[in-house]
Amino acid sequence: MMIALKAATTQLPRTTAVADHVVAVDETDSTNTLAAQMIGDGSLTLPDHQDGELAVAVVAADRQTAGRGRNGHKWVSQPGRCSTISYAVRIPRAIATDESVNGWLQMIAGLVTLDALNGMIEEYGAAPNQSDCFLELKWPNDVFCHGLKLGGLLSELVIPPSSGTGTDADADDDVVIVFGVGLNLALGACRLPTPQSTSLQLHVSGLPSFGEMRDAVAERQVEGFRERLAKFIADPKGQAESLREEMKAVCWARGRQVEAHFTDGTTLTGEAIGLNEDASLILRTQDGTDHTVRTADVGVL
Repeated sequence: MMIALKAATTQLPRTTAVADHVVAVDETDSTNTLAAQMIGDGSLTLPDHQDGELAVAVVAADRQTAGRGRNGHKWVSQPGRCSTISYAVRIPRAIATDESVNGWLQMIAGLVTLDALNGMIEEYGAAPNQSDCFLELKWPNDVFCHGLKLGGLLSELVIPPSSGTGTDADADDDVVIVFGVGLNLALGACRLPTPQSTSLQLHVSGLPSFGEMRDAVAERQVEGFRERLAKFIADPKGQAESLREEMKAVCWARGRQVEAHFTDGTTLTGEAIGLNEDASLILRTQDGTDHTVRTADVGVL
């Protein structure tokens, strides 16, 4: 894989000021893949978290040639119009592998992204074109606006070289979670990759240039991941309940008739009621039965 490094400070000055490590490249296959590779070979390291302060590394690319989404989906992006950035954070292995709480890591990534986008819009005095234009999360990993996909998130666990694997693994070891975030920030309507996608500039007026937007959002995401994940590590169960309440206001699927498409080809139709304690989706079918959905693509009917 050929990688041309660029000066990160000229691309992401605000992000560089708050992140522990920034890698910016012209082109790569996937920022998540690049981050995992660099963590694996030791060229990207994250210091131990001290006094509740988490280290956050950033891997950004102007262009991805093989962007990835959940369940083998592809993420299509365009240079200078779409932000493709991965954020790497060390967290305890015990939390990352605990199925009773680790589903909330993806939800945290979504909430961090909404906070960052909304914060950037407010900072620059931009305004939605319509009063009902607000950002939501389509469970489990999409940013939505007016029922259309504005961004996608992909969370992956990476074992750093210093941690054991298999029988050598220690529950007290740290692992790294890489959060890949792709956002359509400055795509015109004619450039949208699918009829189900959208771009921030189509819904909000008064936005700054793409470069300023990308940097301002990434800066906020670094700070958001650091703050939210530190709280989650300190009290996973308590934070899970708080996050469950917070998701009620921004969960796009909640209260809608949806169809869940599973990887085995089966589907399930019903009303999305909300989230369980482990961040899985509750889907109520017509007969009144509640089903738990943990891995599926969910679309509205």
